Amino acid sequence: MRISIDSKAKVKIGNLSRGGKARTLEAKQADDHDDHWEAVLVPFGILDVEGSQLSIYFGQSAETSDFIVDCLETWWSEHQEYYATIDVLAIDLDGGSAVRSNRTQFIKRMVEFVETTKLSVHLIYYPPYHSKYNPIERCWAALENYWNGTILTSVEAALQWASNMTWNGFEPIIHLVEGIYEKGIKVPADELEPYQQQWQRSETLPKWDIKIVPI
Repeated sequence: MRISIDSKAKVKIGNLSRGGKARTLEAKQADDHDDHWEAVLVPFGILDVEGSQLSIYFGQSAETSDFIVDCLETWWSEHQEYYATIDVLAIDLDGGSAVRSNRTQFIKRMVEFVETTKLSVHLIYYPPYHSKYNPIERCWAALENYWNGTILTSVEAALQWASNMTWNGFEPIIHLVEGIYEKGIKVPADELEPYQQQWQRSETLPKWDIKIVPI
């Protein structure tokens, strides 16, 4: 099974202009300056490439390896019954800082995910300046087009707008992720060593092509 994952640019919540055209006859007035906002959302998406089902997770903290793998774990726990015959999960992703193939916390968490689920995972990275070809990028474009010009004055408003968009005829599954994620977590080399043994890098593309197999 193939999925595509990625984070979208953070979304500031408040009476802020987001550009674009409003859908009402009379556009709502936004604040003149965007130096104050009520909250910030961190959108992370998981797209079933073949089935077109999109799940969007809105974090309220930082985009970290733990945030991303927590979302992946939640997604699998909610969908595994629909993919009962799947034993290999191919993941399209870019080389963002939280999911780089040398990010120690990401290595540890992904190996733990594989051991918990007993799935074999194949990480397929898009090289720099090519992430636009990642399928989920088109979903982000659809979301931006859908809420174009909307003033997202609350977290609830942002979630409602996102839940009402469609991708290939399907409404996305929306989650609000609670909790604070700490930045900069690193795994010491001695602790990382057993995880590295399951991080099987391609001989020809070691940074961009990685397989993780349960033991």
